[in-house]
Amino acid sequence: MMYPTWRGVLILLLVAPFIALATWVPVVGWLALGLLLLVLGVLVVDFRAAGGISRFQISREHDTKLSLGADNPIRLKIHSLRRRPTIFWVRDEPPADFRVASSMLDGTIEARSSWEGVYYVHPLQRGDYTFADINLRWQGPLGLMVRQARVEASAPVKVYPNLLDVRRYDLLLRQNRLQEMGLRSTRVFGQGNEFERLREYLPDDDFRRINWKATARRNRPVTVEYQTERSQIIMCLIDIGRMMQSPVADIAKLDYVINAVLLLGYVATGMGDKIGMMTFADDIGHYLGPRHGRGQFYRMLELLYAVSAQPVEPNYRRAIAYFALKQRRRALTVIFTDLSGGLGMQEMVHHVALLAKSSLPLVVTISDPDVHQAAQLIPSDSLAAYQRSAASQLLDERRLAVDTLRRHGVLTLDVPAHQLSWSMINRYLELKGRGLI
Repeated sequence: MMYPTWRGVLILLLVAPFIALATWVPVVGWLALGLLLLVLGVLVVDFRAAGGISRFQISREHDTKLSLGADNPIRLKIHSLRRRPTIFWVRDEPPADFRVASSMLDGTIEARSSWEGVYYVHPLQRGDYTFADINLRWQGPLGLMVRQARVEASAPVKVYPNLLDVRRYDLLLRQNRLQEMGLRSTRVFGQGNEFERLREYLPDDDFRRINWKATARRNRPVTVEYQTERSQIIMCLIDIGRMMQSPVADIAKLDYVINAVLLLGYVATGMGDKIGMMTFADDIGHYLGPRHGRGQFYRMLELLYAVSAQPVEPNYRRAIAYFALKQRRRALTVIFTDLSGGLGMQEMVHHVALLAKSSLPLVVTISDPDVHQAAQLIPSDSLAAYQRSAASQLLDERRLAVDTLRRHGVLTLDVPAHQLSWSMINRYLELKGRGLI
């Protein structure tokens, strides 16, 4: 495919006055014809000098697993085999379900050199997708003609739960910069029963923790410091009922939960704890027993990749009973659910309160900013008044459920969707540091 640039069109228009003048002065017609042939010849020369698509090598690069709800970089690389600089435009064809600001890039590539550009895609659902071909346009050396070609670059891609937060955590952990993510210190000396280090005795130290053998060797008092025990058990119970399908900022609540569970799994296994998970709706979905090590994180990742919400109400009685049968040791039991009100909420409160007798339950739920906004809305008509009343009632029921859970010794965490992952990690680190798990 080819077409003239604005410069090429302008040169063609310069012949038009001579063609018009030939109407009154026939001899000028021969001049107009000569000019037209000359201009067409120059355009053909520029077109041929532009060369074919074979003079370019184009590729697309991205992570093998794109992250849900994040801006994933897509890199387009072009290598030119031409002997002169080339002005070009390149447009990729990402999956139609992705949110993309623009997949059109442009630039100038020097002779026999390479160029790289980046654009970002924002997937809204997990699953399998396909990138289509890449389209390239480039100018001739005179800037009169533009050629266009389509490069076959169709390739499948998988959208997984958000792994960018995991990579960011890992990077900042190695650089000892976790405070930049809002995470607090995870280690509390002097608590727990696991040996950490020896140090000199201080007046405020408990004399019962003096290490007499080390004191004898060093001829000065030496005390023992302990840290919170490792290899503790964390279990994630994930509600995949119908209310987890509801979106917040175009992404389902379940996907925010999955991202938080994976980040928790990565952090917990890195700290030596055992983590497991269970999904449930009206019946038990998947159960993964607690294990330690990075292998458990990848097992959770592959399992959660295919999990989807079900159009049914969750059965908390069945879920808690099954969990109590499978997990008899005390564990931090994180229950991710939606406090939507009604009989289901009352059932959840009752059975989770019973679980508090043998474990440390933590109920985590996502607050919907649209509901809070509707509750504060100044009604202008009957519909707005009804929406405000319904939103206020829903918030009151959530507060009542949260207060009831707390009275029964159940911990709660109710945060906006975009704060869920890091708020969950901070709460885990807080409970671990206080020795409550």
